[in-house]
Formats: sequence, C-alpha cells, structure tokens
Amino acid sequence: MSSLVKNIIRFCLFLLVQVFVLNQIPPLHHLVVPYLYYLFLLWLPFKMGRRTQMILGFVLGFCLDAFTKSYGMHTAACVLIAYLRPFLINLLISQEGAESNYNEPSITSMGFTPYMTYVSILTLIHHAFLFFLEALESGGFFYFLIKTVLSAAVSLLLVIITELLFSRRQRFKTNTA
Repeated sequence: MSSLVKNIIRFCLFLLVQVFVLNQIPPLHHLVVPYLYYLFLLWLPFKMGRRTQMILGFVLGFCLDAFTKSYGMHTAACVLIAYLRPFLINLLISQEGAESNYNEPSITSMGFTPYMTYVSILTLIHHAFLFFLEALESGGFFYFLIKTVLSAAVSLLLVIITELLFSRRQRFKTNTA
C-alpha cells in the first residue's frame, strides 16, 4: 500500500475514533480528556517536509475543531507539534540512524526509550498548549496543570495500547544491492 493511501486511511480513522468514540466518553470531573488523534502527526514519515507536516497538522486540527466547535484550539496545538516534531526527531536519533533505514517513527525504528521520549514530549506539549488555550478562557492555573498531567497520562496509555494493538511492520532499508 502506498504511503499516501496509508496516511489518508490513518487520518480518517484517527479523526473518526476521536470524534465518535473518545469524545463521547464523559470526562472524569472535567479533568481527564483522552486524545489520540494527534498520533497521526507523530506517525508521519521521517522524510516529510516541515511545511507539509504543518499543513497536515492544520487540516487535522481544523477538522477536529469543526466537529467539536472548539474554535481553533486543536488546530493551534496540532500545528505546534507538527512544527516541533522534526527538531525532536533530530535530537533523539542520530542523523545516520533511523531516518535513513526506516520510513516513519516507531518503536522498531527508534528503539523503545527514544520513541517513548518522543511521544511523551509531544503529547505533553500538545496537551499543555491545548489546555493552556482553554485556561485562558476560564482561568485557573492549578486546574490547567492537573488537567494537562492527567489527560496526558491517559493519552499516553492510549498511544501505548494503539502501538501494541496495531504494530506497524517496517522493513529495514539497506544500501547494499
């Protein structure tokens, strides 16, 4: 299956799961809100340009904002993590490492610890920015902090479960014939 078709299917599935499954779960005291849709951005290919990633982040966030009527908050959070993603990948893996041997970030391509660091940092950034924008409307620093930490923990658990349930087979590319 081509990379384009695979990413279109992922986009649709993550968006549908977020809107019709995870958003229907009542929040636990308005503190825990599970998000999984941003995993689409984290699974984009290594070789994709930053501008393309940011456009896809905008489209993903805009689609979720349209469903949830959240007025650009998801769009802003998605564009931010799409912008920061290449910096973080360059910090966590060597230039001649996974990028040249695999197509996209995964436990297989990056290793368990760098991959979980990558996912954890971008999850915390996404949630902190999203809930910060929400807190600007309503106020309450401690509410923002607790909601960020608890929602990020639940979302990371969902990411790990998704990784285990839907393992992505990737072939190791070599330069030999």
